[in-house]
Formats: sequence, C-alpha cells, structure tokens
Amino acid sequence: MIDSKPRFLQGVFSFTGAGIDAPALLDPSLVYTVPADKRAQLIYLRAGNSSEGLVCVSLMQDGKRVRLFPVAAKGATHVPLAVVEDLPPDTVVQIFLGAEPSSSGVAVIDLGIIEI
Repeated sequence: MIDSKPRFLQGVFSFTGAGIDAPALLDPSLVYTVPADKRAQLIYLRAGNSSEGLVCVSLMQDGKRVRLFPVAAKGATHVPLAVVEDLPPDTVVQIFLGAEPSSSGVAVIDLGIIEI
C-alpha cells in the first residue's frame, strides 16, 4: 500500500497588478518543494478573484510556467486537474499571479497536492 499525504497551498492574499504578462509570486507561503524521498502530484486548483479585472494564476515548476488559470473579474474557478504528472523529488512549485497594472484585489487560492 502506498503511503500518501495531502498537502495544500492555500490562503487569502491581497495583490496589486503589474501586468497580466508580468506575474509575480503571490506570497512566500505559496511555495512547495517535493521532499527528497517522495514524488508528488497536483490534484486541483481553486481560485477566486475580487478585483474588477481578469487575473491569471500561473503554476510554476522549477522557475518555469507550466499551467495557466485565468480567473474572471469578481469570479472564481475550480479546476480538477485531469492531466496529472508526477513531480520528482526536489521539484519546487510556486503560485504566481498576474493582473492589469495598478489593479488591486484579493485572491483566494487553494492548490491540492498529494505526496506519494
């Protein structure tokens, strides 16, 4: 039997945009490193956006953007990830957010991860 553990990157975070095409780390707590003796899989993402404009949540893996999740103005999304890839040991996952310049709001983030 495989011993798996759920992990979550989640919280409510204020932001000020610098551009949809200029995403930045939303918060230092939204960083996860796969333990050296484990693998991990991303299971789902839930995100909400209180601002008046579109935001783009970017899932980063080892400094490279691997998934994009647009979230409408004053909207929310729940994306069960149908394509689930193994993340090898020591992989660093981060959540970035891009928003229109000078826009501000609150983002609600919940990323589900399973460690195997």
